[in-house]
Amino acid sequence: MSKHRVMVVGAVGSGKSTLISALYGGRGEVKKTQALNYNAGSIDTPGEYMENPFFYRALFATSLEAEILLFVQDATRTQSVFPPGFAGAFSRRTIGVVTKTDHPEADPERARGFLKSLGLSGPVVAVSAYTGDGMDELKKLLTQF
Repeated sequence: MSKHRVMVVGAVGSGKSTLISALYGGRGEVKKTQALNYNAGSIDTPGEYMENPFFYRALFATSLEAEILLFVQDATRTQSVFPPGFAGAFSRRTIGVVTKTDHPEADPERARGFLKSLGLSGPVVAVSAYTGDGMDELKKLLTQF
């Protein structure tokens, strides 16, 4: 899909593993990520790494192994786990991804607002890994770099 390694960061349950599976043609059940999970084109990070500032160092170090970072915000959440300006601390291309846009309680605009406060170097894309909405746009973005 992308010729670059992509690291995916977000809260527990935000849809990171499901997003990676959808991006790389995975099928079947997606399991919770317990540790850093390296695949050919991606690095899936545990949500706990984002939710506990103690693990930020691990995110910064791991980001050096990726060319693009995807910051994932679940459209059903009413809060963000990301500190304002957080993406600006990384020396890689950063893109925001709003997930779960197909959910009845989704508020994609609220999620976009959370992501825009991170200081991303790239755009924010809204997707549904289940319906496929927005996935082509995200795949195109990932192949442009």
